[in-house]
Amino acid sequence: MRIIRTHEDITAGLEGLIMLDARLEPVVERAGPVPLRRSDPGYSGLANIIVSQMVSKASANAIWRRMEERLKVISSAAMIAATDDDCRHFGLSRAKAEALRAVARAELAGDIDLQAICQIEGRIAIRELSAIRGVGRWTAEVYLLFCAGHPDVFPVGDVALQNAVGHALSLPLRPSARELDDLTAVWAPWRSVAARLFWAYYAHVMHRDATPVAPVAKK
Repeated sequence: MRIIRTHEDITAGLEGLIMLDARLEPVVERAGPVPLRRSDPGYSGLANIIVSQMVSKASANAIWRRMEERLKVISSAAMIAATDDDCRHFGLSRAKAEALRAVARAELAGDIDLQAICQIEGRIAIRELSAIRGVGRWTAEVYLLFCAGHPDVFPVGDVALQNAVGHALSLPLRPSARELDDLTAVWAPWRSVAARLFWAYYAHVMHRDATPVAPVAKK
């Protein structure tokens, strides 16, 4: 498994994608620079993804800043020690606070190794991460993509990616997650680079915020 670590890896992935699917060549030309966007794996990386779900970038940054000010280091132990009052001060919803604590408990209990999971096959890693209460498929996929540098993950439930793929490939309707799952299969083993490409397209061509957008949870 070739980990996506550098901009050279992104370039290699884009070249590979064009060879796999000629429709992507004009997408690459229009999207502009494709950012690497890597974060360190571990509790802090996954926590940041959870915090960022379903809120604006400004709101997520404000919450994260308050967490850093109070906790100093964002770790499993620090999150377990945080009180309900702390979580309200941070601006965390109850669901996000519970998800952050569930991940912390799993890591401290040895039920999940957020470093080692970066080295295993994506489907298995997603299943193990998603077994933690409050961590869904989208969260697991974004963690593997940006923190693990996994080369072959495409978050098909991401609303921005659905819109970008539909626009770029001139599809009559925005593809559903299931349709996008089928459509992106041909882009293996470079689906993580394809996700970055379409986020860049979303920002530069559609002029929208390219922050990953989690799907709305079904009630």
